[in-house]
Amino acid sequence: MGRWRPPQPRSSKYITAEGYARLNEELKYLWKVKRPEITQSVKEAAAQGDRSENAEYIYGKKQLREIDRRVRYLSKRLEDMVVVDRAPDPSKQDTVFFGAWVTLVDEEDNQRKHRIVGPDEIDAGSHYISMDSPLARLILKKQLGDEVCFTKPDGSEVFYEIIAIKYE
Repeated sequence: MGRWRPPQPRSSKYITAEGYARLNEELKYLWKVKRPEITQSVKEAAAQGDRSENAEYIYGKKQLREIDRRVRYLSKRLEDMVVVDRAPDPSKQDTVFFGAWVTLVDEEDNQRKHRIVGPDEIDAGSHYISMDSPLARLILKKQLGDEVCFTKPDGSEVFYEIIAIKYE
């Protein structure tokens, strides 16, 4: 019997147009390119005979299960997504909303620049943070020049000031 895990909390269903296109491309690649390749290799491995000791066959079937799981997830997730593809009114562009690039500065003049995106497109390398993350929830709907107090997981506090908000 497997270990029971509580269901994951529902994540936000908002996504940028770029993120939607990237997930859609991944779905097409998995379904049209990767899955047929793996299916062919499993078919060839199965033709070799005994499947119980055929590592290529077993590994190929495992890959197919992983691809199918990801395809199911992407298909269901993309159906429910709400694509946010426009910036707020020019009169409201000094407020942090979904899709904004926000530059924060701390007490020691260290700057951090983040883009607030949906949970399906987070990427630490490009400084994308989920709108469900604690930092994003803290700065959403704040305005240029506002100061916020962020409590880190270790319990220490950092004060940030919003010095720039940009929509692209």
